[in-house]
Amino acid sequence: MIAWLGTGLLGSGFVHALLERGETVRVWNRSIDKARALEAGGATAVADAAEAVRGAARVHVCLSDDRAVDEVLEAARPGLAKGQIIVDHTTTSPAGAAERVTRWAERGMRFQHAPVFMGPQNAREASGFMLASGDKGLYDELAPALSKMTGRLLYFGPIPERAAGMKLLGNLFLVSMVAGATDVLALGKAMGIPAGDVAGLFESFNPGAQLPARMKRMLDADFAHPSWNLAMARKDTRLMMEAADRGGVPLKFIPAAAAEMDRYLAAGHSADDWTVISSAVVK
Repeated sequence: MIAWLGTGLLGSGFVHALLERGETVRVWNRSIDKARALEAGGATAVADAAEAVRGAARVHVCLSDDRAVDEVLEAARPGLAKGQIIVDHTTTSPAGAAERVTRWAERGMRFQHAPVFMGPQNAREASGFMLASGDKGLYDELAPALSKMTGRLLYFGPIPERAAGMKLLGNLFLVSMVAGATDVLALGKAMGIPAGDVAGLFESFNPGAQLPARMKRMLDADFAHPSWNLAMARKDTRLMMEAADRGGVPLKFIPAAAAEMDRYLAAGHSADDWTVISSAVVK
């Protein structure tokens, strides 16, 4: 029997998939109605977290943040037995993940942090990415079961909090991408280009494909052989901001990038590749 604590959108997707694979699943949620909604698919809803985890082969946790994970696991603690495995899929702080591995080990339990790059449909379809790090023996024991829950299971080594850090890095890029897309749509609006046409550009032009090469240049500090020098990149950001201002739809995120470019221009980097703005963090 598998216990699942937290049946929001993502947690419910995972539970549906487990049930469809023939697993026996006991579910708990602070709002019991969300747990009971899964009974139609074969889950057993339990109102008490400690009762939900009692006797479970694995306890999966899928909650909102560090505080929620700690509160719920403390509530479940009376039902946990020595040697029981806890798998936490919550996006948490790296420090919190490391502390929980240590804390639950001291209590005789085994704790695996396994955050995901997945939405509810990914969880239902077992697609997307699941991350893990920490004790290799525990990871190897769990890998067959976790692999069935995701498209790809990625192990990042023995440091317990490394998966939590990788999850934050991935989410930072997603936030940055949406922030950039927001300015793209704003500039399109300012220039009178319909949003659908703006979106259509990226059906053919995929700038994300350039990321590995850009990242390699940054890590290699290869700034002296520019493909787009800083002066030209800064000129283009000026054109963007001027066009947006003329259209009455000022950009929100590009001005911050332009300010950082100005700092490097003032330091004499105009002829360097524009990725030189990363130099302070890759040394």
